[in-house]
Amino acid sequence: MVKVDIVRAIQLETNLQFGEAEKLVNEMLEMIKEKLEKGENVLITGLGKFELRDKKSRPGRDPKSKRDYEISARRVVTFHPSKIWRDELNKKI
Repeated sequence: MVKVDIVRAIQLETNLQFGEAEKLVNEMLEMIKEKLEKGENVLITGLGKFELRDKKSRPGRDPKSKRDYEISARRVVTFHPSKIWRDELNKKI
């Protein structure tokens, strides 16, 4: 599923025009990105939590050439599914 599929699904469920549904999805995603950039966690009940984590620089090795190099420090977004959703997914197995 890609973003346009999400927009179309919202359009069908809410009877909004495609442009309105697209604007809604874009605004929601932009809000999530802005909060994460500010260092805030984003919790969506029933879905999960998005967190921004800082990773320190560390040594690494290219497996092909066997050369050592430094992996730079970076910020990464992690997602942890909610217990409710995990339980629902595991019931279907």
